[in-house]
Amino acid sequence: MLQQKSLTFSYDDGVTQDIRLIELFNRYGMKATFNLNSDLLGQPGELIREGKHVWHNKIAPSDIRHVYEGHEIASHTRTHPFLPDMDEEAIVREVEEDRLRLSELCGYEVVGFAYPGGGINYSSRVADIIRRRTGVRYARTTVSSHAFVEQDDLFEFHPTVYHHAEWDKLFALGEQFLALPSGTPACMYVWGHAYELDIQGTWDRFEDFLRMMAGHKDIVYGTNREVLL
Repeated sequence: MLQQKSLTFSYDDGVTQDIRLIELFNRYGMKATFNLNSDLLGQPGELIREGKHVWHNKIAPSDIRHVYEGHEIASHTRTHPFLPDMDEEAIVREVEEDRLRLSELCGYEVVGFAYPGGGINYSSRVADIIRRRTGVRYARTTVSSHAFVEQDDLFEFHPTVYHHAEWDKLFALGEQFLALPSGTPACMYVWGHAYELDIQGTWDRFEDFLRMMAGHKDIVYGTNREVLL
């Protein structure tokens, strides 16, 4: 249960741009959770997003513990499939085997999860399977709530804002969050992919947001696990 104002971040896919992002988080005293696909670790890749070429290279398995030190590793399925189209046993394999493999790599039990894929990337059926059949304790969707209120269902947890597609909303919500009275039980949860900061070269813009949100004594800066559980 939320006790005071908390700020947390969640970034998907385990791409090499996470290294630069973590440097920013560390500089401003922020904590984040990084959601990885264990079968894709170490693989090279590239994407075309908004007409721009961006690298989508994955962190090597041997580097996981070092790269994400001080932050949280969470599951994102083994291979990044669209879970609502899969049967129960396949969902369990994708999620639980990923969670267990990542736990081995990082040296602690992984309990978080982010649903892979854009749009409506989850269903109540999938959420119930993960709740019943895996060791996951919270699961994040990609549906922005634009709110800071505590949510009843941690297996269909909606983030506050998606930084890449909602830049203006990100800063406006940040200002609203800062204006909340000290001690307010509220959570601002920002999510995205680090490679998206390469698309339009928005690293400086994101750093401006971190600078605005940093150093407030009435805010807890934590990983998803530290804030939600």
